[in-house]
Amino acid sequence: MKTSRRHFLLMSVSVGSSLVLSRTAFAADANTLSESDPQALGYKEDASKVDKAKYPQYAADQKCGTCSLFQGKATDAYGGCTLFGDKQVAARGWCSSYTNM
Repeated sequence: MKTSRRHFLLMSVSVGSSLVLSRTAFAADANTLSESDPQALGYKEDASKVDKAKYPQYAADQKCGTCSLFQGKATDAYGGCTLFGDKQVAARGWCSSYTNM
């Protein structure tokens, strides 16, 4: 089977872009805070799933996006947190260090 130059270029671009996208997705996953991280302070990616018996200070209106430690914009799905260094937290998440000063 002969491969034309055009077909070869199209396949190369397709494979190259797939690799770039998969590396970007992997980097984003590697940079998000995990709920199982020992330093996570009771972090939950979805604040509605916080164990209210374990964290009685939790209130339904508390989310990382409204915390004074959150370093993202109000419209960001994920953003930085001063507590977790270079790790990203979900704006809809929560941890036991929530503060709204």
